[in-house]
Amino acid sequence: MTRVHPPFDLELAEALTLVHEVNPPTITPDRIGALRAICDEYRLPEEALADVEVDEFPVPGPAGAPDVLLLVLRPKGADRAVPLPAMLHVHGGGMVAGHRRVGLDWALEWMRAVPMVIASVEYRLAPEHPHPAPVEDCYAALSWIAGHAVELGVDADRLMVGGGSAGGGLAAALALLARDRGGPELVAQLLICPMLDDRARTHSSTELDGEGLWDLTSNATGWSALLGEAAGGPDVSPYAAPARATDLSGLPPAFVDAGAVETFRDEAVEYAMRLWQAGGQAELHIWPGAFHGFDSVVPGAALSREARAARMNWLRRLFAE
Repeated sequence: MTRVHPPFDLELAEALTLVHEVNPPTITPDRIGALRAICDEYRLPEEALADVEVDEFPVPGPAGAPDVLLLVLRPKGADRAVPLPAMLHVHGGGMVAGHRRVGLDWALEWMRAVPMVIASVEYRLAPEHPHPAPVEDCYAALSWIAGHAVELGVDADRLMVGGGSAGGGLAAALALLARDRGGPELVAQLLICPMLDDRARTHSSTELDGEGLWDLTSNATGWSALLGEAAGGPDVSPYAAPARATDLSGLPPAFVDAGAVETFRDEAVEYAMRLWQAGGQAELHIWPGAFHGFDSVVPGAALSREARAARMNWLRRLFAE
C-alpha cells in the first residue's frame, strides 16, 4: 500500500533528519525503555526558573493508589492574596513515558505571557499502569488543586487543563470527566497535538510509517500499552480515548492544534469540528509541513515560533482582564 502525506516543511525536515540519526521514528514495545530514558534526560536549565517559585506536593491519589507528585510553578513575587488563573499541565510521552518536568518549556512561556500558576502532574505510566490509572491520577491532581485554591493562590473560577500529545489526550479526557462528575469547573482546555483516538481509522493515523515522529507503529504501541487487547475494539472508554465520546456538549472552550504531517492531524480536526457541532468553542490550527512535536524539537524554526505565539495569544484572550 502506497502511503501519501503532505511534504515536510524544509526547515523542519532538516532537523528531523538529524533527529533520526539518534532516535528512530518508530517506537515498538521493546523500545519503551529507550523512550523513557530520553524523557528522563529532559531538564530545564536553572536560569529558566530564575523568576519562578517552585514547589512540589504529594497529592492523595485515587482510592487504593499511591500519592501523585505535583510540581507547582508560580511567578516569583506574585501576591498570593491576589489569586491567579491556574493550569493543570499534563506531560506527553505516548502514555508510556515522561514525567512532571517534560513540557515545562511550553509552560514557562505561557506563564510569562499570562501570569498564572502551572501545576504539572506526574501520573502513572502504561503498560505497568493501564487505563484508568493515568487519567485518574490526573483527576486526583485536578481535584486537589481546586480544593486547595486559597493555599495555592489560585482563582478556582479560572482553572484549566492543558498538555501535548498523550498529555493533550489526557487533558481532553479530564474535561470530559470534570463535566460528567460535576466538577471541578474548567474554563478551558489546551490540546496540543492531542492523542485522542485508539482506532487508527483516519488517513493521517496510517500515512506515516517510519517517517516523522510517532508513526503508526508507535501509536499502536502507546494505545496497546494503555488499553491492552481492548485497543481498537468496541468497548473503550471515552476517558481513555476522548474521540470515543458520543457527546461533546457542555465542555470548556478548546485550543486544538497539530502538524499537517503527523499521526494525530485528522483526529484533532475531527475533535474540534465535533466541539463546534455540539455548540462549543474551539480554535483549531493545523501547521503546514509540521511533524509531531515539531516546536519542541526545533523551537527556533519559523513555524515553531508561530505555533507557540498562537497558543500564547489564545491564553491572553482567554484570561484578558
